[in-house]
Amino acid sequence: MSAGTVAGTTGGRSLRRVVPRTEPWCLPDSRRVLQLSLAALWLFDAVLQLQPFMFTPGFGSEMIAPFARGNPASVASAITWSAGEMSRHATLAGVAFAGAQLLIAVGIAWRPTVRIALGLSVAWSLGVWWIGEGLGNLLTGTASPLTGAPGAVLLYALLAILLWPAPPGGHADFVAARPLGAIPARLIWLLLWSGLAVLSVSSFNRQPDGISGVIRSMTAGQPTWLAALDRSIAQDLAGRGGGVAIATAVLFGLIAVAVFMPRSIRRASLILACVAAVAIWVVGEGFGGVFSGPATDPNSGPLLILLAAAYWPLRPRRTDLSAASAVEMRG
Repeated sequence: MSAGTVAGTTGGRSLRRVVPRTEPWCLPDSRRVLQLSLAALWLFDAVLQLQPFMFTPGFGSEMIAPFARGNPASVASAITWSAGEMSRHATLAGVAFAGAQLLIAVGIAWRPTVRIALGLSVAWSLGVWWIGEGLGNLLTGTASPLTGAPGAVLLYALLAILLWPAPPGGHADFVAARPLGAIPARLIWLLLWSGLAVLSVSSFNRQPDGISGVIRSMTAGQPTWLAALDRSIAQDLAGRGGGVAIATAVLFGLIAVAVFMPRSIRRASLILACVAAVAIWVVGEGFGGVFSGPATDPNSGPLLILLAAAYWPLRPRRTDLSAASAVEMRG
């Protein structure tokens, strides 16, 4: 809202009054669209946290406590203690989790508080990654990209950093490069997808029936069509865990290094990353389990897609194109 001045005369005297003038509404830029998408995911998590089960002792004993299994004592003890406290104070824990996620969602959606909310989301995500996801099972030897490793909530923290508001006036080749710079952002992508490639060929995932067993375990409680799809895929992959693990690792490795390639190759690799994320989300994660019972989030699939969108090459600004044309004319 800005103001304009209107002049007039009355009885030989000039009068001036300030008339409010409404600025035209502009479409949000790419970064803001991604921030709002992240806020929508946080809002969805808050809605899931409002399920009646989340306010019962089972939230701590059945959903949190199992993550202690297989973790080092220093990690497991904190998870076990937290799960016990959540079971004893189930209603308070449910309100705290739902309230925090709702606060983050609203804070990101409202421009004046976006920085505070993104900072809060990093702190909250890291805490939940430890207590609520057991560090993504990375230390248990059973972590698999197919089931959400390295942890969906860790991706929330990563997205908050990559979508952090940057000073105006700058330009980057992709949204994630604005806060940190292109090279650090590309290194983050390389580290993430290289890590997924390494996890894909862990001893657990190379077992002949390792991947098929994971897919088969996701059929419980799923809609009929999704359970049938999972059973069919699990049957086709039975006994082929080693080969599938190696092929998956190669695919993820190519996605990882393609971020340093020319724009056309990067676009193709980002599309491939989205296809892989959809496959993980549907087949391995069963849509995050939202159809099979209490679920706290949609798991890593949608977050990997949102992350790929943050690396999508942007169109050069008109001023950049004009400068390039001027250089060509001088040449």
